[in-house]
Amino acid sequence: MFTENKQYETDVFKSVKSNMSKILTYILIFGLFITGSPLFSQIDKILKPVEVTPPHPGKVKQEKEESDIQLAAQYFRNREYDKAIILYEKLYEEKPNSVYYTYYLYCLIELGEFKDAEKLVKKQIRENPGLAKYEVDLGYVYSESGDQGKAKKQFESALRSIDENKAQVIQLSNAFLYRGQPDYAAEVYIRGSEVTGYPFYLELGDLYRQTGNLSKMVDAYLDYVDFDYLNTQIVQNKLQRVLDDDPEDKVGEYLRVALLTRIQKDPNKVYFSEMLMWLAIQKENYQMALEQAEAIDRRMRESGNRVLELADIALSNKQYDVAAEAYRYVLKKGKDNIYYIDARIGLLYSHYLKIANSNNYKESDLLQLEQEYILALDDFGRNANTITIMQYLGHLQGFYLDKPTEAIAILTEAIEIPNASQINVCACKIELADVLLLSGNVWDAKLYYAQVEKTFKHDPIGFEAKYKNAKLSFYIGEYEWAKAQLDVLKAATSKKIANDALRLSVLIGENIDPDSTTVGLDYYARADLLLFRNQKEEAITTLDSIFEIADYHPIFDEVLLKKAEIRISQGKYVEASELLKKLLADYSWDITADDALFMLAGLYENHLDNQEEARTLYQQLLNDYPSSLYTVEARKKFRLLRGDFEKETLTDEEKFLFNLDPN
Repeated sequence: MFTENKQYETDVFKSVKSNMSKILTYILIFGLFITGSPLFSQIDKILKPVEVTPPHPGKVKQEKEESDIQLAAQYFRNREYDKAIILYEKLYEEKPNSVYYTYYLYCLIELGEFKDAEKLVKKQIRENPGLAKYEVDLGYVYSESGDQGKAKKQFESALRSIDENKAQVIQLSNAFLYRGQPDYAAEVYIRGSEVTGYPFYLELGDLYRQTGNLSKMVDAYLDYVDFDYLNTQIVQNKLQRVLDDDPEDKVGEYLRVALLTRIQKDPNKVYFSEMLMWLAIQKENYQMALEQAEAIDRRMRESGNRVLELADIALSNKQYDVAAEAYRYVLKKGKDNIYYIDARIGLLYSHYLKIANSNNYKESDLLQLEQEYILALDDFGRNANTITIMQYLGHLQGFYLDKPTEAIAILTEAIEIPNASQINVCACKIELADVLLLSGNVWDAKLYYAQVEKTFKHDPIGFEAKYKNAKLSFYIGEYEWAKAQLDVLKAATSKKIANDALRLSVLIGENIDPDSTTVGLDYYARADLLLFRNQKEEAITTLDSIFEIADYHPIFDEVLLKKAEIRISQGKYVEASELLKKLLADYSWDITADDALFMLAGLYENHLDNQEEARTLYQQLLNDYPSSLYTVEARKKFRLLRGDFEKETLTDEEKFLFNLDPN
C-alpha cells in the first residue's frame, strides 16, 4: 500500500511540473508581444543579473586597521607582546603616528629587542627634529637595556635642548615623567624657569603631587602664592583636593609648619597668614583661625570684617565660644565701628545657641539672655537694623520662656517695620507662624507660611516655609496634602530640606494602613507636634501609646528612633542606646536601621566611652548597609577608631618633616 501511494504522488508531481513548464512558456511568449507589459517588466527584472557593488577600497582598509588595533590592544593587555608587536609594527609602518610608535616601542622593550628599539627611536628623532621628547625616549631605551651611563648622557642632552618655548618645556617634562624619570621631569621645570623667565611653580607642584612628593608639592605651591598672591585661590583649590584625600593629615601638618615658617620670616606677607587661616578652617581648628584673623586685622588696620566672617563660620559649626570671642573682638572697636551692631547681634545669637543646644541650662540663663536682647533693642531701637534681634527675642520668648503673647507682639511689630529687607521680614514671618502654631493658631500660621513661600518661591527660605507648611498639614492629619507638598520638596536645592521632605514623605506613605486608617500615624503626628512645642515627656508618652494599638504596626521602628532622638536631646544616652538596640534587634531590615546603627555608634564614640564598640558598629554599618547615606562618614570614623592615622605610625623622617618629637 505504501509503495502504491508513493508511486501515485510521483506521477502527480511529474504531471504538474510538465503543465507548469508549458504555462510559463506561454506567458513568456505572450509577454514578448505586449509592449510595455508589466509582466514583461517584472520578468525582465527577475531574469536580469544582480549587480553587486564592490566595497570601497578605503573602507576595507579602514575596517582592517580597526580590527588590527583592537586585536593588538587585546594582546598588549594580556601581555602577549610577541603577538602584539607584529600588529603594531605593521600599523606603525602603514601610519607612523605617535600612538602606534609608543606601543611598538613598549613591545620591543618588553621583548628585550633593544637594538631595534634604538633604531626606531633614532628614526623618530631624524623625522621629528626639535622634539626633545624622542631624545628622552632614546635615554629610556638605554636605561631599560641596563646602560645607565649612556642613559644619563642622553637625558642630560635632552635637558640642554631647553629653549624659551614654554610649551616645549612642559612637553619635555611630561616626557621624562612618562618614562619614569620624575627627578629629571622636575629638573626640566627648574631649568626652564631660568631659561624662559617664567616660574613653573604650579606645574612643578602638580608634578610633585603626581609623584607623591607632597612636601615639595607644598613648597612649590607656596612659591607660586609668593609669586602671584592674587591667584591664591588657584593654589587653595589644588590643595583642597589633596587635603580631602589626606586622612592622616600629613599634608595638612606640613602645610601648617611651612606657612608658619614663612610668616615668621616675613610677617608683612599677609597672604600667608590668610592661607593659614584658610587651612585652620579646613581642619576645623577655629581657635587657630580666629588667632590668624585677629592678627591680620591688626596688621592691616581693618574694621573687623574678616573676624566677623570667621565668627559666622564658627557659629554655623557650633563653635559657640570661639564665635563669641570673635564677636567681642569686633565690639571692642567701639560703637562707631561699622560692624558694631552685627557683632552685637552675633554675640547674642551665640549665647542663645549655646544655651539652646545644651541639656543643662537653667531658666535664669534664659531670663538673663532675654534681658540682653531687650537691652540691645533699647540701645539701638526697633528698626530695619535690629529686626534680627527682634526675631531672636520672639523665638526665645515663644519657645523657651512660655511667653507666646509677648513673642507674637514683638514679631508682629518686626514684620511691619518699614524699609526692612524682604528676606528679614519673611524670616520673622516664619518665626511668627511657628509661634502661632505653638499656640494652636493653625490657620494664621498656614497663612504666614504661604506668604513667605509665595514671596521667595525658588529660594531656600521659600522652601523652608513650604516644608513647615507641609509639616503643619501633617500635624493636623492632612496626610495626602502634606505628602504631595513634600514630594515636590524632594527636588529642593536645600539638601537638608530635600532629605527631611523625603523622609517625612516616606513615613506617611508607609504608614497609612491598607484600609486607609491612620491611627498609628495620628499618634505619631501628635507626638511630633508636642516635640515641636518642646514638650518632650508628653511626646514620649504619646509615642508609647502607639505600641498599644496593635501587636505590630510598620511605624514601630520610627517610634523607637524618635524616642531615642528625644532621649539624646535630654542627655539620657544609656536609655537612648537601649531604644536603638531594640530597633536593630527587631527591625534590622527596615529603612531606619542604618540611621539607628549610625546613631548608636555615635553614642558609644562620644558619650558612652566605648570606642571599641563604636568601631564595631561602624564596621557593621559598612558591611550590612553598603548603600547607606552614612557609608562615607562611617568609613572615616571606623578607620580613625582603628588607629589607621595615629602619628605613632609615622617614620622618624616623617616626624622630623612634620616638626614632631621622634621620641
